[in-house]
Amino acid sequence: MEIKLWKKPKNCKIIEGFPGFGLVGTIASEFLIEHLKTEQIGKILFNDMPAMVAIHESKIVEPLGVFYNQKYNIIILHAITAAKHYEWEMSDTVSKLASQLNAKEIISLEGVASAEESEGSRVFYYTNNDKNSKLFEKAGIESLKEGIIIGVTGAILLRVEKTPISCLFAETHSNLPDSKAAAKIVEALDKYLGMDIDYKPLLEQAQ
Repeated sequence: MEIKLWKKPKNCKIIEGFPGFGLVGTIASEFLIEHLKTEQIGKILFNDMPAMVAIHESKIVEPLGVFYNQKYNIIILHAITAAKHYEWEMSDTVSKLASQLNAKEIISLEGVASAEESEGSRVFYYTNNDKNSKLFEKAGIESLKEGIIIGVTGAILLRVEKTPISCLFAETHSNLPDSKAAAKIVEALDKYLGMDIDYKPLLEQAQ
């Protein structure tokens, strides 16, 4: 697995959204790329990646693209292909990216299955950093007390040691793409980072 970067901003925060339940992480990260002023500064390649590419607005969308927003100094790792069977390699690659950029924090965006039908998706956080925990509490986001985390995010939590890690989990009631849950996770992320993002277009998309 190889990281190709043509820019290396330092002391940034890395936001990653891999395909998971309800595609919440993918939808949320794509929304951030489109609604913040971002530029693609790199990509992640591996030989066993499916031979698949997406076209959006007449442009090729990288299966694993690295995007940068200078205003908030954030990296957005956007994935449209699942890393099934390569979770450990992907976590090592994210760790290497964080090390190269001297990242302050890795933030994972995830959907979690919920059997409870509710009017709005609830959002929970987990972090291994006490200072960040206080920021989440101040933003009114509830801590995840019990749960099982699988996939790339689970591997990152187990493998990455030097960089603080935070996770945002939005409840979703379907394995179908859930823009409503993605909107809730963008709202929570906005409260945490203070980026002044309008998440309402995602709610309109859900309707």
